Amino acid sequence: MDEKAKKQSLLMIPYGLFVLGAAHGGTATAATVNWVTQASFNPPLVVVGIKKDSGSHAMVKESKKFALSMLASGQKGIAGAFFRHVEPKDGKFGDFAFETGANGAPIISDAPASVECDVVGFYELGDHSVVVGKVTEAHVKRDADALTMKETGWNYGG
Repeated sequence: MDEKAKKQSLLMIPYGLFVLGAAHGGTATAATVNWVTQASFNPPLVVVGIKKDSGSHAMVKESKKFALSMLASGQKGIAGAFFRHVEPKDGKFGDFAFETGANGAPIISDAPASVECDVVGFYELGDHSVVVGKVTEAHVKRDADALTMKETGWNYGG
């Protein structure tokens, strides 16, 4: 396979940016993810790629629950804050407040929308696991355009 063509082709898939929240055993974490898509209307399913060597991966695998905070255009700072683990303290991850969803997973307070999910599929096939979540709750605080990788100038894919 032509590696350059593969990378260039796969980077043409448009990606949004999200913060995945997970909690288990009295601890919580949040991580920026971009491999997310809706996969079904009924039941409502989303699919997310979670890096296998991340703390989020272990928490989602154990708890079988997660939340996705949808980020709005202009929220690049929030997305950048969760490339590395940030320890939660006093209702915040670093500078960003969070709320606890009905399923126990953290949701970024400044996110315009979020969904809470129960894991219905967990596939460890590559360096990221493909996780299928059934949406059990949805929240909208305001209408907003999604933050995309193109807006940030970042690349993650290929």
